[in-house]
Amino acid sequence: MLAALTGMGLSAAAGLNAYIPFLVVALVSRFTDLITLPAGYEWIDSNWAIGIGSALLLAEIVLDKIPAVDTINDTIQTFIRPSMGGLIFAASTAASEVDNSAWMQDNPWVSVVLGVIISGLVHTGKMASRPVINAGTAGVGAPVVSTAEDVGSLGLTLIALIAPVLVIIALALLAWLLIWMWLRVRRWRRTRRDPAYQPG
Repeated sequence: MLAALTGMGLSAAAGLNAYIPFLVVALVSRFTDLITLPAGYEWIDSNWAIGIGSALLLAEIVLDKIPAVDTINDTIQTFIRPSMGGLIFAASTAASEVDNSAWMQDNPWVSVVLGVIISGLVHTGKMASRPVINAGTAGVGAPVVSTAEDVGSLGLTLIALIAPVLVIIALALLAWLLIWMWLRVRRWRRTRRDPAYQPG
């Protein structure tokens, strides 16, 4: 159960920023005993994987803070963030001794699918809200929100690794935030279609 919570937290973090949970898992596996990546996933903490991940993270941090460019970046990331969520969920559950005899080991694709779904949902909320934030703040909100998302991704990653039980609370807060943003997006779009519309 704890391994599943860790995977859920990491995949949700990947929905905000694909490369932060990947790099944290890679570095933790490389320099500590907290995670030992099993066969098939050991490449994650290799020099080349960490190097490429670092370069992509730097590009993501810059591009995601530029209005309009962030929307293009989010479109590209539609394929990357859910994939990373599936990978990191599967890697974290496979690395756990708890799941060595659990049903997830017998059905490894379950971890991948769950990771893709969780990361995809978070990414969808992020992608839908960003154009509204940019339009509502004349682009000023893009770097602020992007920085908050990066911090949130890092925080959720650390929680998932150190205190996975708290992932339940973190995901509940994230779900509330995504629902709130979705309602705001709907209200904003309805107001644009009908300027006379007065939200109740």
